[in-house]
Parts: sequence; C-alpha cells; structure tokens
Amino acid sequence: MSELIKATDVVKKFKLGSEVITAIDKVSISIDPGELVAIVGRSGSGKTTFLSCVGMLEAIDGGQLMIKGRDVSKLSETERTRLRRELMGFVFQRFFLIPTLTAYENVALPYLFAGKKAEHEKIMQLLETVGVAHRSKHKPGQMSGGEMQRVAIARALALDPPLLIADEPTGNLDTTNSQAVYELFQKLSSSGKTVIIATHSIKLSSACPRVIELQDGRVVKK
Repeated sequence: MSELIKATDVVKKFKLGSEVITAIDKVSISIDPGELVAIVGRSGSGKTTFLSCVGMLEAIDGGQLMIKGRDVSKLSETERTRLRRELMGFVFQRFFLIPTLTAYENVALPYLFAGKKAEHEKIMQLLETVGVAHRSKHKPGQMSGGEMQRVAIARALALDPPLLIADEPTGNLDTTNSQAVYELFQKLSSSGKTVIIATHSIKLSSACPRVIELQDGRVVKK
C-alpha cells in the first residue's frame, strides 16, 4: 500500500522579531490510506504546524513532503488548492460555522465554493451521519458545542475527501461530547477515510490505533 502522506526531514521555521523559531525540525512520518492517527504533544510541540504543512496551508522550509505521490513544494498555488479541495477536509477547535446560516446551509457551502450542485439528500445524509439531522434548520447559536462541531465535521466531509485533518477538534468540548466526536472519527476511519487528529488529550488519543508524539518540533514516538 503506497503512503497517502510521506514527510521526509520536513522543516518549518517562523521568524519572531529577530529570532528564528524552528517549529518543525526534520520530521519524518508516513501515513497510509485509512489510518486513524493521533498527533500528541504539549503546546508548542509542533502539532498544529505539522498539520498546516500537511494541509498545504503552510509551505515547508526544508525536506520533502509528498501527498498522494506528489511533491507539494513543486506545485503551484493553483495546483495546491486543487489538490487540497480534492483530498482534504478540515476540522478545527473553533468551529468556524457561519452564524447567520443554518446547519444545512453551512454544510452546503463547500459545494458552492467548488461550483457543484448541493444535493438535498446528500446534505441530509451527512447531517444524519454525524447525528445532527434534527438540527438541520437551526443556526449555530441555537446548538450546543458538540452539535456545532458535528456540523463542522459534516461540512468537512461534504465533498467526500479521503483525508480528514482535525486540529484540537475537542478542545472546546466536554468529556461526553469529546468521546462522541472520537467515536465518529473511528467510524469514519473504519469506512476507509484517513483521519489525522492533533490533540492534547492523552485519554482520547489512546483510542487511536496509532499515536505520534512531537516534542520541540521533533518526533519522539511514531
């Protein structure tokens, strides 16, 4: 099985005033299709930066990053955008739902941006999959945090991406809702999707078949 993601000695640096911070320091990780992977580590360990590089939201400064066999550093911005749209769905700690739109309308947004027709049956099926079909006509302000995160996950799945990238997806949720979200990720992985989760939660990450630990931008466990 060929890797979906292959990072080889990846480096990412940020300039902070006159200081240069190495957020990712020669990280080498391979992730296969269908894996459910938790990336753990303290704040500042490089979890979010690594996910941003994998999601092609940040350009790497060294090493090589291959996504589905393509060297992302050699792609144009248009090609990266296209590849991101084809392969990836994103879930964040802050739900980033449009407050003036209903759950249904928020999930329909990716179709609009991709120039595709949003089929009613498909959107309702997505909301049903994440367990919030009964909230389809509600706006974010009328939903709990757990429900909003489920809508955000449904939105990330709208274009049926093979890879779901989740950055601290349970950071704003209580224990019960956090557990429910992880069970949903497990369900998605068992259906064939690759799911990569950055989290502080050792308890929840232990439910993942594979845990990668970062410390000071380096891999200490994979």
